[in-house]
Amino acid sequence: MEEPLLIAFDSTQQALRAEMLLEYAGIEIDIRPTPKEITAGCALSIEFPQPEMERAKAVIVEEKVEIRGMFRRVEPEGYEQIL
Repeated sequence: MEEPLLIAFDSTQQALRAEMLLEYAGIEIDIRPTPKEITAGCALSIEFPQPEMERAKAVIVEEKVEIRGMFRRVEPEGYEQIL
């Protein structure tokens, strides 16, 4: 099974806005604490399935949501920025 992707934010306001927009778009998401390996200004991140990456990216761009970045998990216990 593919590891989920993660969107990190600089503000809680943007994280909550993204949560609403992604849910409205029908993308299955989970709110979770931002991993310590990702430096972000907000303690909340959104996790979602990899196959939804293009749809999630489209929502973020179209709605001009300010994100710190989109990340995928890499071993050992780290994250790589992909957007």
